[in-house]
Amino acid sequence: MNLNDFTTTNRISKEKAKYELIKLVQNAYSGEKAAANAYWGHANSIFITDKIEKNELLEIMNEELHHRHELLLILKSLNSKPNFFKEAIMNFIGYIIATLCLPGTWFMPMYGAGQLESKNIAEYEVLARLAYLSDHKEFCSLFLDFAEKEWDHEYYFRKKVLSHKLSNYIPLWKIPPEKVSIKNSFDAFVSKNL
Repeated sequence: MNLNDFTTTNRISKEKAKYELIKLVQNAYSGEKAAANAYWGHANSIFITDKIEKNELLEIMNEELHHRHELLLILKSLNSKPNFFKEAIMNFIGYIIATLCLPGTWFMPMYGAGQLESKNIAEYEVLARLAYLSDHKEFCSLFLDFAEKEWDHEYYFRKKVLSHKLSNYIPLWKIPPEKVSIKNSFDAFVSKNL
């Protein structure tokens, strides 16, 4: 499911919403590990010579690991667990990206990270809606907070990319709406689904 699936009143059953919620939390949990691995490699790249920038990347890595920890708690509370196959694949992908970042360029990891973070915003917005529809409203606020944190990450990488001369030649990913729209959009969704 993606955010476009929630543009109108969504009438899926609580059971179907819970099934989709668990599946997407498993995806996000594994994806956060891949992102953390990649950010570790990016922070330790030979092209990251600025100590402040390195620390910023490591801070983003730690925020992704925090999301992962919270997602594991949510999976447990839903009587579920991580998907072993997704864990193995995403961990491997994260390590490959980390390895490529070490001797790689500065621009491409910044660009790739910004594009992925942009997609993560919508993923957490979908999770908030699925939590609401599956009657697990206790997770909605956390998912919306995660969406806002991913918005911050996307903004950070977008600024970095736009500071580079290659940004004049490579089209930027679709810029997400303003951060305030995350919770406003959710509130509008809730009002349609009362």
